[in-house]
Amino acid sequence: MQYSTLRKIFLWRLKNISSRNLTLILSVIIGFLSGLIALFLKTSVFYIHKFLNENNFEFTFSNYFLLIYPSIGILLTVLMKKFVIKSKVKHNIASILHSIARRNSCIEGHKIFSSALGGILTAGFGGSIGLESPIISSGSAIGSKIGKTLHLNYKTVTLLLACGASGAMAAIFNTPLTAVIFAFEVLLIDLSQFSLIPLLMASISGAIVTKIFYIEEILFNFKITDKFVSEELPFFILFAIISGLISSYFTFMYVFIEKKFLKIKRTHNHIFIGALIIGLMIFLLPPFYGEGFRTIKYILSGNYEDIINGTPYFLFKDNFFVVIIFFSLLVFLKVVATIITVASGGIGGIFAPSLFSGAISGFLFAFTTNNIFEFLGINIHLSEMNFAIVGMASMLGGVLHAPLTGVFLIVEITGGYELMLPLMLTTTLAFLTTKYFTENSIFTMQLAKKGELITHHKDKAVLNFMKLKNLIEKDLKSVNINDKLGDLVKVIVKSKRNIFPVINEKNIFLGMVSLDSLRELMFNTKMYEKILVKNLLTYPKIQIKIDDNMEDVMKKFKNTNAWNLPVIDNEGKYIGFISKSKMFSVYRKLLIDISSD
Repeated sequence: MQYSTLRKIFLWRLKNISSRNLTLILSVIIGFLSGLIALFLKTSVFYIHKFLNENNFEFTFSNYFLLIYPSIGILLTVLMKKFVIKSKVKHNIASILHSIARRNSCIEGHKIFSSALGGILTAGFGGSIGLESPIISSGSAIGSKIGKTLHLNYKTVTLLLACGASGAMAAIFNTPLTAVIFAFEVLLIDLSQFSLIPLLMASISGAIVTKIFYIEEILFNFKITDKFVSEELPFFILFAIISGLISSYFTFMYVFIEKKFLKIKRTHNHIFIGALIIGLMIFLLPPFYGEGFRTIKYILSGNYEDIINGTPYFLFKDNFFVVIIFFSLLVFLKVVATIITVASGGIGGIFAPSLFSGAISGFLFAFTTNNIFEFLGINIHLSEMNFAIVGMASMLGGVLHAPLTGVFLIVEITGGYELMLPLMLTTTLAFLTTKYFTENSIFTMQLAKKGELITHHKDKAVLNFMKLKNLIEKDLKSVNINDKLGDLVKVIVKSKRNIFPVINEKNIFLGMVSLDSLRELMFNTKMYEKILVKNLLTYPKIQIKIDDNMEDVMKKFKNTNAWNLPVIDNEGKYIGFISKSKMFSVYRKLLIDISSD
């Protein structure tokens, strides 16, 4: 009965709603649902923090609960992953990119709720992470699930996945335009007539949720009060390079610590070790508690002393050098706190930590410069607020390798273009500096190493979609190295191919025999018992390994000018052949599929 009803709905849709109109309708629905998930997550974390405050919990050095609350959040998240969703999958942007590249944009349905719940537990109890990744992961899962349920094609499902991400992103900050740019820069979705309108519709829907259920304390917003003066331009350029270096440090430290924790995970002590470290870090540096937007707001309002209050350094808050050391620790240790939270079992991302480090590094640069100039008697004063704002954009653009996302996020949050010039200049230079040291972002680094990264480069994108195992031809008749010519002729009679792989008793590939080289011998029956296959075989110029990526396969065909190449496993055992003609036929079909609107 249920199947019959679904079938009727499906047939009615095919008859009455075009694919393009269906995509638009779904984009609005997905954007709205993603916005609700974002609202639920942000609100839940806010009220958990509020509940702790109402019960005399203060984010200060004197509160020993700071040692245990993050551990509780991490433990609850680990238990949820193990006993509720029973999955070890990651809940971050990298996993979304992997789903697009290797899973036909299919994201596990449980991520709609598990990513959000994990983020609530981790950040609500003080884990030093950003909520943006779990929110975007939940939104993407909504889009993917709806697309797969309706049996839509890969391109449409990918677009709906991006709509979910855009809707969630728009709802988090009330920034619909930035959400579309995020889909283009970070999720690497092509902006075309096919994708642009649905992404905009989804982003607007997500932002509408924020407008309807607006809660002042939850939404991160601020206004630019200091005007940009041209005399600050050289300092913005200098800061851009520094910001790029810090972004590179952020990426290197994230990857380095993640690798260290992968080794610890083998001993199953990573949860205890990570929870202990993050508890101590937050106890000694309370600004690391949660996402860090509270600290950013203090910076932007000019009340940096309030950040030092409640820390071991509050007695020395008037000491210039202590302030420098304190804020430097916040800049350089935030990434450590974030990756330890995630690596020990928490769920969260690097979006908010990037903004945190960027805001403090910008403030620290201006604060230090102003104090030095004051000491030297130089009449130049930099706006600490403006440098903090620009720092957020440049750090985000550098770490995510998404400069436009960084610029337009700040522009939309502030609602003005007062700092557009320094924002664009600083973020671009910071991105270029980061790009010099790190070719890929944290999200794409592992995918790029595996050859699974889809980019805006059409050729590489098509090659990434092509799967080696689907190109292997296994209908070629093989012969044994010790067979005689007569045995080979019998195989030729039964075969429709002109290549015959030669193997031994263990199926090890030893070479091949081509039909062209046998034409004269085939009709000389006297030689059938005299000539062995091993006297006839030729060895290909190169072989394809089963774990080669398609870009390497293409290079091998190009370098050898071969029309057919053998495929072997890591032990040298024969699997099959790949023909250039079939490969290019599949390539062309995929190119048409992903290029057409």
